[in-house]
Amino acid sequence: MCAASLTFSGLLVTGLIAAQPAAAADPAGYQNVRINEVTSSGNDTVELYNGGSTAVSISGWKMADDGFSPQSFSPSASSIPAGGFVTFNSPKGLGDSDKLVIYTSGGTVVDRVDWATDRAKPAMARCGGDGTGAWVTATTAATFGSANAAGCPAGVPAASKVVVNEVGSDGSDTVELYNGGTSAVSIGSWKYVDGDTSHSAASVSSSSPSATSIPAGGYVTFNSTLGLGDNDSLFLVDGSGNTVDSATWATNGAKPSDERCATGFQTSASATFGAVNSCSGSTPGGGTGGGTGGGTTGQLLGGGGSLTSGCTPEAPGGTGAAPSGTQTWPGGPDVTVADNVCAFTTSTGPEGRDLSGLAFDPANPSVLWAAKNKNWLYKLVKSNGKWVPDATWSATGKQIRFAGGTGQPDAEGLTVGGNGHLYVTSERDNGNNTVPKDTVMEFDPAATGSTLTPLHQWDMTAQFPQLDTGSKDDANLGFEGVGFVPDSWLTANGWVNPLTGAAYDPANYPLHGNGLFFAGLEYDGTLHVYGLNSDGSFTTFGTVSTGKPGVMDVTYDAGTQRIVATCDNTCGETHTFLKVNASGAIVPDVTYTNPAVMPVDNLEGFALAPTSTCANGFREAVWSDDGIYGFGSGTSSYGHALYSGTFPC
Repeated sequence: MCAASLTFSGLLVTGLIAAQPAAAADPAGYQNVRINEVTSSGNDTVELYNGGSTAVSISGWKMADDGFSPQSFSPSASSIPAGGFVTFNSPKGLGDSDKLVIYTSGGTVVDRVDWATDRAKPAMARCGGDGTGAWVTATTAATFGSANAAGCPAGVPAASKVVVNEVGSDGSDTVELYNGGTSAVSIGSWKYVDGDTSHSAASVSSSSPSATSIPAGGYVTFNSTLGLGDNDSLFLVDGSGNTVDSATWATNGAKPSDERCATGFQTSASATFGAVNSCSGSTPGGGTGGGTGGGTTGQLLGGGGSLTSGCTPEAPGGTGAAPSGTQTWPGGPDVTVADNVCAFTTSTGPEGRDLSGLAFDPANPSVLWAAKNKNWLYKLVKSNGKWVPDATWSATGKQIRFAGGTGQPDAEGLTVGGNGHLYVTSERDNGNNTVPKDTVMEFDPAATGSTLTPLHQWDMTAQFPQLDTGSKDDANLGFEGVGFVPDSWLTANGWVNPLTGAAYDPANYPLHGNGLFFAGLEYDGTLHVYGLNSDGSFTTFGTVSTGKPGVMDVTYDAGTQRIVATCDNTCGETHTFLKVNASGAIVPDVTYTNPAVMPVDNLEGFALAPTSTCANGFREAVWSDDGIYGFGSGTSSYGHALYSGTFPC
């Protein structure tokens, strides 16, 4: 394929163009390098950004302008670190109505951007996040060598929420677009072109006459009239010629399809055009996307569906600020809606909401356990990228009772103990919801029947007289989460037993099993530490401060070797990781926010997949919303309880 100009008005096509077969000299990860900022205002500076997870060598790379005559340049460094920048001054003058093409040393086109008169003055920057999103002429100072200015500038095109979501080069050459925004986007004048630069752009509407707009949270599919092959690309531009998004793939990468997932594009085992991507059991397909991959601004993907009868979303309440020093989410910026709409309706009320505590099964990371208010448990497994009830356990969940088979536990927190049993916390009996009943119940998940009763039950209600005021609201501020913490971690890290002032010795508590339970109190954000004995008694080891006004879920994460205390919008949607300090006390170490694309709701459940599931340096993180409100009525997240993202290994 030879290089040629793609003629549109205004700002033209940018993206990864497979202009010729990749040479052996092409460095690993070159597809993750993007032109990030350009100026034709005198010094003709260019900035490259690496959105991948490893450094990329750019030794011997070249550039060209509208003459398509590659020429060497002198970068500020010979390689670009992961998430880093390299700048250079163009050896050729960059003018108005010009273009910039970056090549590897083997001649493969890495990225390209075209612009019209004055579009690169004073500078032009990607404004969907570094390495991603729409190009906009900067109205503020250039940011070469550092992250693009937040909101650079205000007024990023609404079209930047539309992404190329799935591409198939297996005969039908199908393309799927997804609108992750909160309003419909008109696409009647949009065009697309493949990686063959001899092709003229085709209009989306000519390929799919009914595709005049994409609803919020919706899809549009069309069959490419240009043909899509191996080592090919797809570029999408709006009616003014501004780049919207792009995707590129290697040999067989789009067969049967290449779909956008939280960690980038992946080859799909089966196409899912017009529906939520599967992102399950797939392998990397060599694709990178211009809309989200590697950037600081992500997309909320998937969702949709109609609310069913008896499903009543509940708006969030109690929003507060994040703790001082909170850091941004360290995982990927993209999040996927990970359940079917209104999936957790039960016979005990018209909620269809209230999914709360979450815990991965350490013995089987493909299983996610979930607790639902109004006394239900679910065993969830992945199906087409969503977490759904395991029909072999119960397609509709199992109801739980207090000891003796009575009452309606207000199930909030859940963890898996060292014996493989489920330990569930309850704040009160929903049959008498003005009175607190702060208990931990042990259930055997292998027990048969549709209703489970506890093998043991420990009642700590008397420890919290401040909750017993006769108010159902106060009674609802008890045990909201619980996490099992192995004795091995406590001893290896030198935890000092608050009862003795000496190093914790598990042998002194022979009936407690092989770990302690940290129950989170919503009332004040403290963790209460218990040894749960096999004779029904318990040992109280005191409290741990999380530094937050509330706790909604607690988990022990072996990957980070930390206890994680999660708080919803009450504390700014944050997760505090706690460690044992040099004095033997458990203290906060670092606090992270949720990914920026997530709604600010009562997200009460949080779980991190074990590191045994790691792929490409990341593992899954899952959140649950006890109100299934999402971004509100009419959005793609409305009616959904589960969200899936990524966290570093």
